[in-house]
Amino acid sequence: MLSNDHHPATEARTLSGEQSINHIRVAATGALLASRRRTAVPPTGSGRPKIDPELVGFGTVVKRCREETGLKQGQLADLVNVARSYVSHVECGRTKCRRDFAERVDNALNAEGKILEAWDDLLEQIKLVRYPTHFVAFPKVEASADQLRVYELYLVYGLFQTEAYARVLLVDDDAVATRMKRQVLLSRTPRPMISVVMEESVLHRQVGSKDVMREQLEYLIELSLREGIFLQIAKTGYYRGVRASFTIATQADRSEVGYVVKATGGETTRDPSELSKISEVMHTLNAQSLNTEDSRALIRKVIEERWT
Repeated sequence: MLSNDHHPATEARTLSGEQSINHIRVAATGALLASRRRTAVPPTGSGRPKIDPELVGFGTVVKRCREETGLKQGQLADLVNVARSYVSHVECGRTKCRRDFAERVDNALNAEGKILEAWDDLLEQIKLVRYPTHFVAFPKVEASADQLRVYELYLVYGLFQTEAYARVLLVDDDAVATRMKRQVLLSRTPRPMISVVMEESVLHRQVGSKDVMREQLEYLIELSLREGIFLQIAKTGYYRGVRASFTIATQADRSEVGYVVKATGGETTRDPSELSKISEVMHTLNAQSLNTEDSRALIRKVIEERWT
């Protein structure tokens, strides 16, 4: 006789029972997962999109201008051809509008440029907050600087270029005009302290005609005699850490922004570690370059021997 443990009927009942249990387990697991999906805990916080203070500031300007005209959000929306909810989101700082929208709103509310100015300020604030190491509008930083420290490896420093020299490099009239406009700070009162180190090869590298080069180098001598402007020439050689041209702009509050020239253009940085390295390189260059008087003597020599 077969024992109950090996009887076919018993085995069938046992297998059937195990299958039932497995089905129950699968069903229970599925129900639990579904329950968890239905009752999922929302992420920490309100779940609403983050509202940036920069956007709120701009929205406040829009709202104030709208209320001054006595218009409701819906009425303004009709004037600029958008949904009322979009106007609401802009005013609450929930969305960043395009500049053309800001322009339409400014015109519709007769805001006389207030909204456009607020939009431009918003863009600059976003650049500074979101992208601290890139995309800073360096010409603005340069124009407001209290101190500029510069190393030029290949060309005359932009603020020291004559119009004729710049015209050879830039070709486009608008670009030349922009560069000349930057030089207004050289006659500003008070003028920033400007310390420039230029590689000796810059004096020999021909840009334009001999007349252009002679005028440019004579202008460098003139600039170097002005109070607060220090021009040094670094003799051709190896200087530890020097890789490219750069500028360090120091503001009145002692904050700094660096601008480093690269093959594809320039890159700005506010990163403290990068600025520290650039400053260290600048100290090396200042210490190992010719002093200002000897630099002027070398420039005169190059003018006489090469550009006359």
